[in-house]
Amino acid sequence: MNITMYGIPNCNTIKKARDWLTAQNIPYHFHDYKKQGLEKDMLQSWCDTVGWKVLLNQRGTTWRKLSVEDKADLNASKAIELMLIYPSMIKRPVLQDMDHKALVLVGFEEEKYAAFFKAHS
Repeated sequence: MNITMYGIPNCNTIKKARDWLTAQNIPYHFHDYKKQGLEKDMLQSWCDTVGWKVLLNQRGTTWRKLSVEDKADLNASKAIELMLIYPSMIKRPVLQDMDHKALVLVGFEEEKYAAFFKAHS
C-alpha cells in the first residue's frame, strides 16, 4: 500500500492516527492540506467514494462560524466549494491508498484502521 494521510499536523485526531500508524509500522506520507493545498478533483473523488456528508465536518468551529446563507441549500457541489475555501471543514484525517484511489478512510477509530489495513494488505 502507498498511503497518504491528508490533514492538519496540529490536529489531535491526526496525532492519534499518526501514532497508530507508526506503532503498527505502516509507512505513510503526510500531506498538510492547509499548507500544500488540495485540488478540487481530489475532493470530488473523495466525495464520490465516501460521500460529501461523511467528508464535511459540521461539528467544528469553522462550520459554526459560517453564515446562514453558506449553510443553506447544501449539496455536494456547494460542500466541495466550502471545503476548498475552508479546508478545516474537511473531517480529519483522510487516508488514501495512492495505488488504489478508491480506498479512502475518513476520520480515526482504531478498530476501523485495523480492519482497513487487515482487509487491504
